[in-house]
Amino acid sequence: MPHHDHRIEVYHAATGRYLGSADLADRATEEQVSAVRRARAARSRRLKKDLEASQRERYAAVNQPAAPQRLGALTTAQAEAELAQATGTDLSDLALRDLIPPAAPPAEWRTPASLAALTTPGLPAPVPSGRDSASAQPGPDGRTAQPTTDEDGDAL
Repeated sequence: MPHHDHRIEVYHAATGRYLGSADLADRATEEQVSAVRRARAARSRRLKKDLEASQRERYAAVNQPAAPQRLGALTTAQAEAELAQATGTDLSDLALRDLIPPAAPPAEWRTPASLAALTTPGLPAPVPSGRDSASAQPGPDGRTAQPTTDEDGDAL
């Protein structure tokens, strides 16, 4: 049922036959759930407070027309602390792009040289399990499109 993540209904993938209900094996206790909800609420309050503070700009008072001048002096320690906190939040910095290089596409595929240079030579693209190439629909060029998969055969 939608929004009922404590239990799922299980069906056989090939036949569609109903197999039964399945409950979570390691379901969290009510105390753990309430602690997670409290932690999420506290984080939400902190984020809202930070957002409001970041949107609040103060400008110097003027008595003649002039360009606005922002106020908000920071000490070196305050600036370093805020920058140190901000450096760990960009997830693209944490990505390990070269951990699993993409496999080379099959030899019959037409690939640009720029893509061929980025793939690992000699490793064929894995065929996903459970997919029948006969059931795939041909593309506009008349060939059957092959799905992109990782080394375990999972679709990307």
